[in-house]
Amino acid sequence: MTKWLGRSLFRRLLISYLITVLLGLGVMGTVISFLTTSHITQTKEQEMLRQAKRVNATIQHTDQVTEQMKDTLIFLDSAFDARIWVFNERGEIIASSMPDEVFVGREMSTSIVEQVMQGQDVIKNLNIEGLPRPMMSVVVPWGEEDQLYGGIVLHSPIEGIESTFRNLRETVLWAMLFAILVTTVMVSYLSWSISRPLRHIEQAANEIALGNYRKRVQEQSADEIGELAKSFNHMAEKLEQVENERQAQEQKRDEFLANISHELRTPLTSMQGFLEALQDGLVKDEESKRRYYDVMYRETMHLNRLVDDMMDLIKLEKGDIKLEPYHVQVGEIIEKVVFLQEAKAEERHNEIHVDYPDDLPALWADPVRLEQIFNNLLGNAIKFTENGTIRITIRSNHQSIIVSITDTGIGIPSHDLPKIWDRFFKVNRMRSKKEGGTGLGLAIVKELVELHGGTIEVQSEVGKGTTFTVTFPLRRAKA
Repeated sequence: MTKWLGRSLFRRLLISYLITVLLGLGVMGTVISFLTTSHITQTKEQEMLRQAKRVNATIQHTDQVTEQMKDTLIFLDSAFDARIWVFNERGEIIASSMPDEVFVGREMSTSIVEQVMQGQDVIKNLNIEGLPRPMMSVVVPWGEEDQLYGGIVLHSPIEGIESTFRNLRETVLWAMLFAILVTTVMVSYLSWSISRPLRHIEQAANEIALGNYRKRVQEQSADEIGELAKSFNHMAEKLEQVENERQAQEQKRDEFLANISHELRTPLTSMQGFLEALQDGLVKDEESKRRYYDVMYRETMHLNRLVDDMMDLIKLEKGDIKLEPYHVQVGEIIEKVVFLQEAKAEERHNEIHVDYPDDLPALWADPVRLEQIFNNLLGNAIKFTENGTIRITIRSNHQSIIVSITDTGIGIPSHDLPKIWDRFFKVNRMRSKKEGGTGLGLAIVKELVELHGGTIEVQSEVGKGTTFTVTFPLRRAKA
């Protein structure tokens, strides 16, 4: 039984409520029946006492049984619907309201006679021999206070009272049955309204446990169940967010491993081919050997840059790189970067113009990292511009320093602009293979700019050029 009940909250609630209601209705019905029965009985007893005393008031002036007294008793019997006896001080019944009464001459109980002769009223349910039905009887003294002649007995059959009691009990029983029916419906609905959303939450929890993090509980009630459903849905949203982030991180990891494998495999394959050619003696003249060595050297440097960029990016993402800031002049750093990149710009027939005011405020920043930022941006501008112009402008608005690097190169397609900050992403701009890159430069630039508390934006149009705009706040950057 316990196991059967324990398998369903609905059954437990329904049976618990029904037992409680049944007990309550049973106790209430019993109390009502008892109180009503007691009230009816007491009312009947008081009424019969009043009637008996009215009989006494009518015949208390004489101690003789006369025809007039008999007629009076018969009249009062009809008026009160009760049989009337009169007995003397010895307990002998000397008159009755019924003609040809067979009980005349019989004696009443000695205890009743003694109480009546002492002026007391007596109320009893008597089973009188010769009467087919039990009777409710009241006995009052006959006579006046200073002169008692005997007693007056009023009989009323209790069958009518019992019939009233039976009707009352039936009414209470039917009321209880109706109340049980209504209560069953209400309790069933209440139990269902509690167990149904809990079952939905259970089903949703099972689906989430199986990996369906999009499952939600559709419960709009404003009670505690509704709050529980909202909390459950909030938890599911958090789990879905965590799962999406995990999948995104896993995808990034897979892409990172695929990209790094590709980036490492290309130079290693090239170096392996050249080394095998040299080892097998396929290259005889010194000029060809020198070219092979030059290619292998460049591939080795490319691998070094790739490893360095990877280490920098990993440290930036983990927060292991700490800035060493002090007040620097951005213009001086830009001039230094331009000087270092000028030879490459001349190789591609590019002109570089730098423009900034003399009163440019100092910036609280790490000069080494600033140089790394601008080296990457200027290097990209030179790499994708040929026979063009690269213009670097620096300005201040009293809240920040803004550096713009604009080239007249081949530009970036609009659909690739959001992706240029991703690791190993390379825009297909038909660049020469000798200008290969690691695909990590812009990702590192973005991390370094944000580490200084700044922002970087890009605008580009294919065939017209690209502009990178870096904004640094004029405040102490977080180290």
